[in-house]
Formats: sequence, structure tokens, C-alpha cells
Amino acid sequence: MQVMKITDRDFDEVLHLNEASLPHVSNIDHEQLQWFAEHATFVSVAKIDERFAGFLIGLRPGTAYASPNYRWFCDHCDDFAYVDRVAVSEWARRQGVAESLYEAFAKSQSGAPVMTCEVNIRPPNEGSMLFHKRLGFRQVGTLKSDGGKKEVALLEKKL
Repeated sequence: MQVMKITDRDFDEVLHLNEASLPHVSNIDHEQLQWFAEHATFVSVAKIDERFAGFLIGLRPGTAYASPNYRWFCDHCDDFAYVDRVAVSEWARRQGVAESLYEAFAKSQSGAPVMTCEVNIRPPNEGSMLFHKRLGFRQVGTLKSDGGKKEVALLEKKL
């Protein structure tokens, strides 16, 4: 498996996988993905035998990003490595793709005391919650949105 920085050639696959991963990630379009590629700390894809397997977008504090989940961590932590979204192609699940992406992100963020992310509670994403607990994440808060229709568990892991 290879984890590498995103290129323009990866955009269509990232956008397609992001769309297929709704509602566990929020929707983005080409322009928003381009913004991430230019401003996020980490935007990488994973490939197995040159086949697209997944992606991760990560940020550090100080980025002009309006996500309420990211802003929560900005308000509650001095420094952190924030996983905005991660998605794995269905064919590549249970092959260590997400874990490899998380490891690459953590290694690239020297000095960050914690890695942070959120996982849906409503609608539930039980598989993701189990994955994050296995990696050592713990819940540090919750955040509701869309008039209470959505709720996320805010998680952190010491690095």
C-alpha cells in the first residue's frame, strides 16, 4: 500500500468516494476539494497496487475553515492534528487503509500533542466508532447540528 499526496488526477476518485460515504462525511465539490489541496495540512490518498483505496484530509489549528467540528477543537485545544474526513473504498475495507492513512497523518504532524476527529452518533456510524476506539481515541465532547438531526462524538488521541 502506498500513501501519497493528492494530485489533480486523484480528484474525481476522491469526490466519488466522498459522495459514496455520505452521511458519514459531509459533501464537498471540486472547488472545495481544491481549497483543501491548497490549504489543508495533509491531503493524501492510499493506493493498493496502484488502485485508489481511500483518502484522508487533515488540518492543524489556524486554518480559515468554518466547519463547526473543526472550530470546536480550535476553541478547546491549543494544538491538534484534526482529521476532517477519511473514506475507504468498499473493495479496500479491512485491509488497513484507514489505519495507514491515520499513521501517515500522525507522522507528518510533528509537535501536535493530539489527533482529533469526530464520528457520527446520529445517524450512527458504529463501525467508525469501533475503529477509533481500537486506535486509542476517546470521546471528549459532542456537537449537534441541523437542528439536532445530526450529532457527532468529538474524539481525541494522544500522539
